[in-house]
Amino acid sequence: MPKPTKMIIDTDPGVDDAMAILYAAHDTSIELLGLTTVFGNVPVEKATRNALRLCDLADLEIPVAEGAAKPSVFAPLDPAEAARIHGAEGFGPVPPETPQRTPTEEDAADFMASMARRYPGEVTLCAIGPITNVAEALRRHADFVDNIAKIIFMGGAAYVPGNVTPYAEANTYQDPHALAEVLASGVPTLMVGLDVTMQTTGSRDDFAELARRHPDHGGFLERASDAYIGIYEARGLTGCGLHDPAAVIACVKPDLFEITQEPLSVVLDGEQVGRTLPGHGSEAQICRGVDAPKLKKRFFSMFG
Repeated sequence: MPKPTKMIIDTDPGVDDAMAILYAAHDTSIELLGLTTVFGNVPVEKATRNALRLCDLADLEIPVAEGAAKPSVFAPLDPAEAARIHGAEGFGPVPPETPQRTPTEEDAADFMASMARRYPGEVTLCAIGPITNVAEALRRHADFVDNIAKIIFMGGAAYVPGNVTPYAEANTYQDPHALAEVLASGVPTLMVGLDVTMQTTGSRDDFAELARRHPDHGGFLERASDAYIGIYEARGLTGCGLHDPAAVIACVKPDLFEITQEPLSVVLDGEQVGRTLPGHGSEAQICRGVDAPKLKKRFFSMFG
C-alpha cells in the first residue's frame, strides 16, 4: 500500500473549505500535517476560528497556523460579498462557536516552510483560498522552493468564464500578484480551476443523504451548505460546485482529471485582473477535464 500523501491545506473556511477539510479527515490516503489560514471567504481571524472548529468537529490533533489578513498588493475586498455567499461567519446559517483548540505561535508562512524543511520533497501544499501565504513563504524562506514537493491550488478559470468577473475566479481575483509569484517560482504547480470544479456538483439530496449516513460531519455540511446551494439554484443549477474538495482530491487522485502541461500566467491589472491565461508565462499543470461522477462518488462515499 502506498504511503499517505503528507499535506498542508491553506484555507479560508468557508462552506466548501469545510467540505474539503472534513473530506481530508476521512481520506486515509492523506496525512494532514496542519492547516494554515488566510483572508478570503471570511476575515483571517474568523478563518482561523473556523479551521480550529473543524479540527474540534473531526477530532484532528493538528496545528492550525494563522496567516495573511490582506492581499500582497491590493486592498482587501469588501467582506459583504463573501458573506452573501458563505454567511457572515463562514458556515452559512450555522452560528459561530468558540473552538477548544488554539492556533500555533508560528504563522502560516513559517509553518509551511518548517514542515517542508522537516519532510523535504514530501509535502503537498493544497491552497484553497487566496494564495497569499504561499507567496509569503517563498519570499521569506529561500529553501522553500526546493523543499516543497508540489503546490496544488483551487483557483483560476483557464477556458471558462470567471465567477466574480467575466474573466476571474474569486481566489485568483483577490491576490493575483501572489499567484504570479507562485507560478514564477519553479515549484511544480497544478491549477484546479472552474474548468473542472463546476462540472462536479452536490445537490440538497446529496447532502441530506450524507447527513443520514454521517450525522456529525454530514449533518454539519448539510446545515452549512443550505444557503450556499441556494445561490447555485438561483443560477439554474441543481447543486453547488465541489470547488475545494476537488482540489484536495486532485492531490491524491490526479487520474480522475485530464491534466495538461502548458505555460500559465495571471493578469495583474485592468479590466481582466485575476484572469488566468494559458499559453503565456511559466510552465504549470492545468486541470482541463474531470471524471465528474467518480470524483463526486469519492467525495460523498468517503464519509462512510
